[in-house]
This record gives sequence, structure tokens and C-alpha cells, in this order.
Amino acid sequence: MSQYDVDLFVIGAGSGGVRAARTAAGKGVRVAIAEDRYLGGTCVNVGCVPKKLYSYAAHFQDAFEDSQGFGWHFDSAPRFEWSRLRDNKKAEISRLNGIYEKLLTNSGVELIQGRAEIVDEHTVAINGRHVSTEKILIATGGTPWMPEFEGREHVLSSDQIFDLPAFPRRFLVMGGGYIAVEFASIFNGLGAQTHLAYRGPLFLRGFDNELRDFIRDEMMKKGVNLHFESTITRVEKRDEVYDVELSNGETLEVDAILGATGRRPRFEGLGLENVDVEREFDGKLKIDDRYQTSVSSILALGDIIEGPELTPVALEEAMRLVELHYGSGSADPIDYDSVATAVFCHPNMGTVGLTEEQARERHDSIRVYTTNFKPMRHTLSGSDERCLMKLVVDDNTDRVLGAHMVGEEAGELIQGLAIAVRARLTKRDFDATIGVHPTSAEEFVTLRSVTRT
Repeated sequence: MSQYDVDLFVIGAGSGGVRAARTAAGKGVRVAIAEDRYLGGTCVNVGCVPKKLYSYAAHFQDAFEDSQGFGWHFDSAPRFEWSRLRDNKKAEISRLNGIYEKLLTNSGVELIQGRAEIVDEHTVAINGRHVSTEKILIATGGTPWMPEFEGREHVLSSDQIFDLPAFPRRFLVMGGGYIAVEFASIFNGLGAQTHLAYRGPLFLRGFDNELRDFIRDEMMKKGVNLHFESTITRVEKRDEVYDVELSNGETLEVDAILGATGRRPRFEGLGLENVDVEREFDGKLKIDDRYQTSVSSILALGDIIEGPELTPVALEEAMRLVELHYGSGSADPIDYDSVATAVFCHPNMGTVGLTEEQARERHDSIRVYTTNFKPMRHTLSGSDERCLMKLVVDDNTDRVLGAHMVGEEAGELIQGLAIAVRARLTKRDFDATIGVHPTSAEEFVTLRSVTRT
């Protein structure tokens, strides 16, 4: 008979927490999980899912315009209705919340609504109840962070932006990460006059520089107003509009402002001060290769530990954690270099493996193959949108180190290439693969001329 009420207590029912709880319960582990906000975490409720739905909505403006070159005519101009998109999104998220609840309860996990606080290394308090547990898994995810400036209270976070009561005709995003760039594209595509202000010389830091330049140019062509080396210094509310002062001296009048300046671990009220867990320099929890913190009974995964802040990564970490603690005791490490990701700006960006800059740092000699072209769709549409594809190859081994794309459905396409990059396939393997014609994707297997070394 166990001395504890449960074997595993999971704090946070986001993607990683739910996957860990369900997988452990499937192995006969007695599991309880606590959540004080919404099931599914950031991704389902205020992240990946609603963002992608809004991105789909924003693409229709281009689709309506492009269709005319293919013979389509409209008796009247298409009209966008914000409330319908917003409310349909809410219904879909509610459906997904229900699915997550059923997944947990059907797997035998005890679901507790409320904020759990760690009392000690084997005890959690929730709703006035103390639960003893052999192990505690922290999977609380992140929360938006914003710098201090005058009028900061008028700036919305990415958690709030989906449910605006009315659509803003003039929209400003502050930030340069993927969230900022995506929402700038979304609101621009939905018809708002859109501005993006970023303190650095170019957004999407950490991604391949050639792709960053390309996305900047494509977004400007679509009408997004980019203000680099600039940030918000002051916001003043005037009736129903906001006057915004930027650090470069510009002033803007807008109807809504999004602050997308980063996310930090959601530790408030968690009780970490009651246990001696070590932190990384950026405040995240320090773990070993078994996802154990410096307190061995306390585990952690997802956005609160070092690594890519991506839903599929948290899911993989959860499965690996369960295998290490409740399965065979061993699991292959995650190859973070081959994790593919997409940025749903317009046009989309998909990327896997090393950037050109990373490859030059890590390898003696590389070859770079690029192609920049107008997709077949736009030969009739009249659009001047272009597509960029790129392969980075180790010259000594011929291995493809990275594959990158900016263009329509780049995220869908890059998933297949991620298999090839992780499998350590060579450029010769790519060259020997026959393409699907006529597609943009075939360009990845027909690149023959080296762009640069």
C-alpha cells in the first residue's frame, strides 16, 4: 500500500501536462491533475489553435483578389464580420476543452479545478485540501510579459487579443518574435491598417537571416507598416482611440495595441519558495536528463524549462518523461536541432535544422542552395508574392543540415522535410528524389546550382 494519496500530481493541464497525465495513467500510475484556467493550456485556448484559425481567415482577402485572375467575379465586395469569426472560434475552443476533459477522465486521471500550490516536496494544497504525492510534475506553461512604460495598462496581451469586442481599423503590434509578426499579418489580412514596432533592426531573431529579410520585404508589399529600432514609450487614451509615442519620435493613432514582447514561466502562486529548486539564468527551472529538478521528486517540462517553446516539444517531453519514470527507464534524447517549426505570418515560413549562420559556426565548410520565384498560382492571379526555398548542406559529408521556406503552406511542406533532416539524408538523396510536378515543393529536389559556399 502506497504511503501517498497519488503517485503523480500534475500541475497544469496544458498540452504537456495532459499528455503526461494520460500516458502515466495508462501505465497504471495513480494520477491527479490540477488546472485553474482552461484545459488545453495556451496552445488550445490563446495560442496555436485560435491563431491558426485567425490566420486562415486573414488569407481569404488575398484569395478573393487572386481569384479574379482565374475568372471569378463578385457582384459586391466581400465583407468581413469580426464577431462571426470571434464567436465561431469560441465555439471551437469550447469543443476542444470538452475533448480534453473527456481524455483525462476516461483515462482514469482525477481532474481538479483550482490553483495548486506546492507545500513541500511531496505535498500539494488545492481548494483547502492537502494531497500527498510521490512525485510532482510542474507543467504550468508561460504567461505574456511586457516592459514598463507610461500607459502600459492600455496595451493588450496575446491572451486578450482574440476576443476584442470590435475589430480595430488601426492596429499596432509591439514586438519582434513570431507572435508579433503573426498578428501583424493577421490583422493586416483582415483589413486593419497595421503597424509593427520592434526595438531591433530586424524581427524574428534566431531564424535564418535570409528568410528574415525576405519576410520583411513580403510583409511590406502587403501593406504592413514596419517600424524597426523603435519601441513604445508612451500610450495615452483619448476617447475610443490611443495616441502612441514611439522611441524614434513617431506618433501613431490606433484603435488597439498588442504587446507581444515575450513570455515568462507562470510560477505565481505555485509555492516554489517552499522547495529549494534551482533556476536557470532566465528564471526557468533547471532539470537533469530525467526532467528532475534539484528536488528529485519534483519534475518539470514544457515552456518552463530550457528548450523550444513549442507544443509538439512539450508533448514529446511528456512521453519521454513517463517512459523514464514509469516505463522502461530509458528513452532516446530529443534531437532539438531537427525540430521543425512554422511562423504563420503572410506568407508563411517553415524551417527545420540549422540556419545558414548556425551551420557556418558549427561546420568547416558548407554549401547553400536557394531559389526565389513567383509560384505558378500567381502567374494568373496578378499577385507579386514570391516564394523562397533554401537548403544548407555540410560540404564534407553532403548531409542536409537545414531546410527553410517562405511561401504558401510552408508549415505543411516543412513537416515532410523534417523527416529527411532528422534522418540525416544527404543532398545526393534529395537530388535522387523525383519531384511532384507541377508544385512548388519539387524545387527542394531540383536545386542543383550552389548559391554560395
